[in-house]
Amino acid sequence: MLGLVENHSLPRTAAFFDLDKTVIAKSSTLTFSKSFYQGGLINRRAVLRTAYAQFVFLAGGADHDQMERMREYLSALCKGWNVQQVKEIVAETLHDLIDPIIYDEAASLIEEHHTAGRDVVIVSTSGAEVVEPIGELLGADRVVATRMVVGEDGCFTGEVEYYAYGRTKAEAIKELAASEGYDLARCYAYSDSATDVPMLASVGHPYAVNPDRALRREATTRGWPILVFNRPVRLKQRLPALSMPPRPALVAAAAVGAAAATAGLVWYASRRRTAAAQATAV
Repeated sequence: MLGLVENHSLPRTAAFFDLDKTVIAKSSTLTFSKSFYQGGLINRRAVLRTAYAQFVFLAGGADHDQMERMREYLSALCKGWNVQQVKEIVAETLHDLIDPIIYDEAASLIEEHHTAGRDVVIVSTSGAEVVEPIGELLGADRVVATRMVVGEDGCFTGEVEYYAYGRTKAEAIKELAASEGYDLARCYAYSDSATDVPMLASVGHPYAVNPDRALRREATTRGWPILVFNRPVRLKQRLPALSMPPRPALVAAAAVGAAAATAGLVWYASRRRTAAAQATAV
């Protein structure tokens, strides 16, 4: 899709990806609500409320006011949660919940940007405890995400230390550009939401992905390309179709499966040899 190889004599570049409805088909934070319920972090009422929030998010995106209400609700909801427990729950359910909802088109774009020599940065309003493992799964080089304040007892206080939203995302990109030497005029950015217009406007190659109505209007006015991603697929199912060597983070699950299959074949062959030897002896 991109077809351009980075010229290493020029300043470095990066591709910045929003996460929810851009790289994955749902809200990353809300997707884990059932797992948090099973882990005893939230009650059934909270599960139903987050399910409704997920429905609203998927139906038409969330505007600024809705995002603010969601931030306040989630901040209050996670107050008192043990951070280590949250990380363990996310790690245990990551592949089952996130792998099936990664857009094939987004995964291909990430591979193409890496092949072209660009860094890939996930920039998400969701919490770092959720976004960082997803970034690792995708093979991202860096992650910018919301950070909650953690008390001395290792639990969330309910306060927000850093909110990666709206203009704050654009500021984070500019700070990364300064520290990493990115030439923003040659960088790429992808998002589905009008709240990310500042982030998209910060780079030379902005793309609207599955845009909400407001972003579609903005993209049309500014002449930004519009992409439609609609093929969620498990990473290990798309690996054979890749034309370039997959990154280690993308092949981990496939490698485990291959190892298990190989072990099974070895065991089966051993049983066959043992049975044949016993039959000959008789």
